[in-house]
Amino acid sequence: MHLREIQEKREFDFLSPYAVKSKESKGRKYDEPKCDIRTDFQRDRDRILHCKTFRRLKHKTQVFISPEGDHYRTRLTHTLEVAQIARTIARALSLNEDLTEAIALGHDLGHTPFGHTGEYVLNEVCPMGFSHSEQSLRVVEILERNGKGLNLTWEVRDGIINHQTKGNPSTLEGKVVQISDKIAYINHDIDDAIRGKVLKETDLPKDCVEILGNSFGERINTMIIDVIKNSIHQPDIKMSDEIGKMVKKLRAFMFEHVYIGSQAKNQEKKAEYIVEQLYYYFIKHPESIPKEFYLHYKSGDEMKERIVCDYIAGMTDRYAINKYMEIYVPSSWNIL
Repeated sequence: MHLREIQEKREFDFLSPYAVKSKESKGRKYDEPKCDIRTDFQRDRDRILHCKTFRRLKHKTQVFISPEGDHYRTRLTHTLEVAQIARTIARALSLNEDLTEAIALGHDLGHTPFGHTGEYVLNEVCPMGFSHSEQSLRVVEILERNGKGLNLTWEVRDGIINHQTKGNPSTLEGKVVQISDKIAYINHDIDDAIRGKVLKETDLPKDCVEILGNSFGERINTMIIDVIKNSIHQPDIKMSDEIGKMVKKLRAFMFEHVYIGSQAKNQEKKAEYIVEQLYYYFIKHPESIPKEFYLHYKSGDEMKERIVCDYIAGMTDRYAINKYMEIYVPSSWNIL
């Protein structure tokens, strides 16, 4: 018996009846031989972790664009915090940790440079629209491995496309990532905003602080424990009405005081302009797009607008800035 088969059996012995068992996965788009050691969900996690798109997340904005200081979150550290919270909840509920972790690590692969600012611009200028969750799915299905994709299981892909609030994941593991994403970004964005002197701890709504806690650690702990208590032995993942109401209020507070029009966003218009100008340039000059993208357009497999979005969405903040400088800013002339 292979080690993988031992692990598959262990899932049936120890996981919740509501957990997805890797042996019962709906499978991959393209059949492939099983690994002797790892379950399918473990392989998916590893494929995401080792892909180029995942590595680029370290240079993509979470909230603060080009912050001065090494301790502000990036899209990569956000992803890791989501994965940690999601695994904690999944383990407490005896759900499939490997599936949960794979979804968490892949949920933001499609994010643009400059975070939601870049996403907003591409959605405005592209006739087909743009969503980072849809782009994340496109990354793992098409763009990685030079157009071959990662060939992930159906359950991981379902969790990735449905991780936003408006989504409806088909598995409890997907629902765990969905709620963990919210827990992570609300709390770490507060932490970053306080570090950046955009907020003070005393600015937070008093009722939220009284119920959720008056520190980063207390608030995260309260939310995680509440999710576990209200979801254990249940076919759903949810918070209590009281905690859910406070989380919703804290999220609304962050939109009003941090996410829209605050000092944290004072570089946003510049970022919007860069992404917009890059889009229009490559629409006019598709031949300037790297070969791996351009060939899809030239062959007629994809519309030009989608290919341009693929290229720009994959950029890091600094790559987008450098590319803009290369295209639009005159370089020094040297007769030598």
